[in-house]
Amino acid sequence: MIPSIEWTHDNKVKMIDQTLLPHKLEFLELEDYRDVAKSIKVMNIRGAPAIGVAAAMGMALATIEYRTLPKEEFLKRMEEAADVIRSTRPTASNLFWAVNRIWEILSSFPDNPSNISELVVEEAKLMAQEDVNVNKNIGKNGATLLEDGDVVLTHCNAGSLATVQYGTALAPIRSAIEGGKKISVIADETRPRLQGARLTAYELQYDKIPVKVISDTSSGLLMRLGKINKVIVGTDRVTSDAVFNKIGTYLVALAAYDNEVPFYVAAPTSTLSLQETADDVTIEQRDSSEVKNVLGKVQIVPDGVECLNYAFDITPFRLVSAIITEDGVFTPEELLKKYKR
Repeated sequence: MIPSIEWTHDNKVKMIDQTLLPHKLEFLELEDYRDVAKSIKVMNIRGAPAIGVAAAMGMALATIEYRTLPKEEFLKRMEEAADVIRSTRPTASNLFWAVNRIWEILSSFPDNPSNISELVVEEAKLMAQEDVNVNKNIGKNGATLLEDGDVVLTHCNAGSLATVQYGTALAPIRSAIEGGKKISVIADETRPRLQGARLTAYELQYDKIPVKVISDTSSGLLMRLGKINKVIVGTDRVTSDAVFNKIGTYLVALAAYDNEVPFYVAAPTSTLSLQETADDVTIEQRDSSEVKNVLGKVQIVPDGVECLNYAFDITPFRLVSAIITEDGVFTPEELLKKYKR
C-alpha cells in the first residue's frame, strides 16, 4: 500500500482521504495545522499510529506558520496549536504522545523559532519512518503466532491505512504471508463507520490477501463452528488493566475466550499508557447521526429515537492472550513487568 500520510517537499501534509474509500482513492494536501486537526476529527485520517504522525505533522505546520514570531509569542501560539490538536480524538494515546514528543523539542531548545521549526519538521518526518519500522517489527514478532492455513479475524482497520504504512494488526498477517504461510482474513464490517468493510477489505484486496467480510454479529458463531483460528486487533490505548479498541472489540474478545480462540492485540509501544487504569480514560462519543444513518446517506432509525455512539470499548486483560509490540510478544503480566515504570 502507498503511505497513508507523508510530508511533501513543499512543506505540506499529504494524506489519503479515507472517508472516500473504497470508491475513490484521493489525497488531501494540507498546509494549515487547523486543517490537519479537522482531518483527524472527521476521520479523513484515522488509526492510532497514523493519528500520532498526523498530530506531529500538524505541529510542524504550526511552527512554520509562527516561526517569524519572537520566541515567547511563538511558544504561546504553539500552545494554542497543541490544544487544538489534542482536542480532536480524546481516546487515542498516540495523539498525545506525538504532541508531547514535539513539545519536548519546543521547550528544550533555546534557539530562534525558525531553527526550532526546522528541527520539528525533521522530527515529524522521522516519526513517520519510525512508524513503518515499528510496524514491520510487530509483523515479524506476530507472524510466529500464526500457522500455515490459519484464518484470522480482525475488527475495525489496523492495517496500512491506520498507520503510515504496513499496519499493526495486519502486520503479522503480511509478515507470515511474506514468509510463505497461507493466511486468510475475516474482517468484521465494524459498525457504524464500517472501517472493516470499507478499509480492511480494500487494502487486503489491493495486496491480493484473501479476505471475507462478515457482519459484526457473526464472529461468535464462526468461532463456534471452528472457522476462525486466531483473532488479532489493533489498539488506540493500553492501560495497566485493559485494551481500548474500536467499539465491538470487547464482544469479539468474549466470544474468543468462550471458544478458546487466541485473542491477540498488536500494540506499538506508543499506545502504552500503563500509568493509567481503564477508569482514567475518556471514551470518545461521536455524533449519534453515525448510528442513525449508514455512512451519512441512508437513515435507518426512526425520527425521534435517540442513538448512542461510543467510539471505543474496553477489553480487560483477562480476555487477552498476548500483546504484540515491536519488542516481542508478551502476556499482559509480562507487558506490565517490561514497560511499566
